[in-house]
Amino acid sequence: MLIKNASIRGREGKWDILIENGKFSKIGARIEAVNGEEIIDASGKMIIPPYVDSHVHLDYVCTYGEPRYNMSGTLFEGISIWSERKKTLTKEDVKRRARHVLDWEIAHGTQFIRTHVNSDEPGHVSAEALLELKEDMKDLVDLQIVAFPQHGVYNFPNGDTLLEETVRMGVDAVGAIPHYEDTREDLIASLYYCFDLAEKYDKLVDVHCDETDDPQSRAIEQVAHQAWKREMFNKVTASHTTAMGSYNNAYAFKLMGVLERAQINIISNATINIHLQGRYDSYPKRRGITRVDELLANNINVSMGCDDIMEPFYPLGVGDMLDVLNMGIHVSHLTGYQQIQDSLDLITNNGARTLNREDSYGIKEGKPANLLIVPADDTYDLIRRHVKPEFSIRNGNVIMRRQPENVTVYNKGSAIKVNYTVEK
Repeated sequence: MLIKNASIRGREGKWDILIENGKFSKIGARIEAVNGEEIIDASGKMIIPPYVDSHVHLDYVCTYGEPRYNMSGTLFEGISIWSERKKTLTKEDVKRRARHVLDWEIAHGTQFIRTHVNSDEPGHVSAEALLELKEDMKDLVDLQIVAFPQHGVYNFPNGDTLLEETVRMGVDAVGAIPHYEDTREDLIASLYYCFDLAEKYDKLVDVHCDETDDPQSRAIEQVAHQAWKREMFNKVTASHTTAMGSYNNAYAFKLMGVLERAQINIISNATINIHLQGRYDSYPKRRGITRVDELLANNINVSMGCDDIMEPFYPLGVGDMLDVLNMGIHVSHLTGYQQIQDSLDLITNNGARTLNREDSYGIKEGKPANLLIVPADDTYDLIRRHVKPEFSIRNGNVIMRRQPENVTVYNKGSAIKVNYTVEK
């Protein structure tokens, strides 16, 4: 395949991209076609690496309204509803719903996804389903799976045993939810156990961490300390960390140094956390968002994820990472011009680093030919207009193609085609 006349994010000028044997073979100003390659004329459109969804729960998706709707919109009603819904789970049910949402994500340009799967289900139905789906979908998406003890490691019967059983099934990472444990002692013990399993089975770590508005919830310091002490560094991720938005500034200042030294990853799930957090507040209401701007300023890797899609915990979503980024930009005050430009990294390069996939990611000679062709002038234009990719190419094969939108407004007999671009 030869892509002609492309604009590559981060590079000046127009480029040709030659793909051979599923990899970027050559990137140059002018490359001649040989051997009858398929030619795509990008006509100046942007080339970017695929989107990365760093955090989602594919075992929950598309269950909104089953067996009833979440009328309050709160986390605790969502947990109650899911406790009823999970009694009817089957492997076929999980695979059908998850495959449906994976199609949505792929259609929006995502090729790398980290999903969590509950480890406290009898029979590990969901884990088995997603492991099979990972293999089924490998030509379309790189799916990473985290064993997640939804109800805690030590305040759920045999939670520790069930977590290890799920890890042994062949998942990619070990999870925990320390702030959900009953006591501070169990909080720490659950993290030690999580890290022990990760070392024993050579897995990554991704902890649901301090997903609360409680400023006393400080499991993040333990996650960072264990990552540093065990020299696991960027193999460790803390998801959510919303309590950080409620920490006093003196503690937050100290914490930034601890996190930078540990070199861990942070995931902000902006759409979900702005929806679930602040529920105990009257006014003013807290945003319930981690300190994205400060984390980035302190050289700490931050990425974003969809988290929940049409389920008891969140009623909306179509698996579009630009929706997540749009919310994240607003609630994190990343609206300076350069911040908007740089924010695309939160769902691309930073996400690849979170998933430990940097070796197979990026527009560079020798790497797998995974890319999007987006009809946008530049990164700012892409984000402002929410421009959807026309092509998603994986290992040199087109896995998604979209026809351009065509909208006409009729006024007093005149037909005007809508164009959201700004003439310069």
